[in-house]
Amino acid sequence: MAEAEKTEIEIDETPESGAAGTLSPEAEIEALRAERDELRDRFMRALADAENSRKRADRDRREAENYGGAKFARDILPVYDHLSRALDIVTEEQREAQKAFLEGVELTLRELSNVFSKHGIERIAPEPGDMFDPQQHQAMFEAPVPGTKAGEIIQVMTVGFMLHDRLLRPAQVGVSSTPAS
Repeated sequence: MAEAEKTEIEIDETPESGAAGTLSPEAEIEALRAERDELRDRFMRALADAENSRKRADRDRREAENYGGAKFARDILPVYDHLSRALDIVTEEQREAQKAFLEGVELTLRELSNVFSKHGIERIAPEPGDMFDPQQHQAMFEAPVPGTKAGEIIQVMTVGFMLHDRLLRPAQVGVSSTPAS
C-alpha cells in the first residue's frame, strides 16, 4: 500500500518539478497567471454552453408542447370538414325530419371546435370579397367575375387552420382574375 502511494506521488511531482525548477519566480507567476486566465476563459465558455443548452432544451420543449400534435391535428381536419359539409347541405325538410340526429352532429362539431380552441387550433375562414393572402390561402382557381377586383376571394371551398402561429392548412379559395378597368 505504501509502495502504491509512493508511485502516485512520484508520477504527480515529476512533471511539475521539472517545469518549475527551470523557471524564475517571475516567469512562474506569469505562467500561472496565463494558466489561470485560460482556465477562467474555458470555465466561462463552459457556462455559456450550459446556458445555451438549457435555453435550447427549453425552446425545444415548448415547441414540442405546442406543435407536437400537428400531424394528428392535420389528420383530424377532414373530420371537421365532413361534419361541416353534412350540416351545410341539409334542407329544411330534412332538418325537421331528423332534428335529433342533426342536433347530435352540431354538438359533435361544436365539441370538436372547442377541442381545437383548447389546443391552439384556430379557423381561417375568409369571406367572399376578402383579399387573397398567400400566407393563409391556397388559390384553387381563378375566374373573371364582374363586379370584383383582381385578387378578391370569390369562393371558399374549405376553411384553413392555424396551430398557434403556424399554418396547419391553408384555406382553399377561388380568386377573381378580373382585370382593373
